[in-house]
Amino acid sequence: MPSNDVRILAQAAVPTAAVGAIAAAVSGVVAGGKGAIGAGVATVIVLLFMGLGLYILQRTAKSLPHLFQAMGLMLYAAQILLLFVFVAAFKHTTLFNPRAFALTLVAGTLTWIAAQTRAHMKSKILYVEPDSSSDASSRDEKSHKSGHSS
Repeated sequence: MPSNDVRILAQAAVPTAAVGAIAAAVSGVVAGGKGAIGAGVATVIVLLFMGLGLYILQRTAKSLPHLFQAMGLMLYAAQILLLFVFVAAFKHTTLFNPRAFALTLVAGTLTWIAAQTRAHMKSKILYVEPDSSSDASSRDEKSHKSGHSS
């Protein structure tokens, strides 16, 4: 992953992990140990799903740039659907508190989306690749030979 992608990943993952830690502490106080476990599991799931989604989206942008926007919309829809499936699957579990799990899942997902949006808006991503010096010199030579300037 290029450094800009890693920076965006970190800028989204760190606030999400912080919200998850706060949710685990609050859930631990309110619902006991099972609440803290539910919040912790939800935080890990959000970090895995959203991090993997960002990785897939970045790979798509590099290999198939014309599919980037459609892939992004499809990916977010699939992630939200899978998160709902997790909430439904663990609705009646006794391993952890399902309410703490569900609330942390929603809070973590919203935090990730907000943090990733902020990171993208603050990053300075070039949408046009600048010419390298060798490309510019070869273009200048071609324009002198043909009599045209670029």
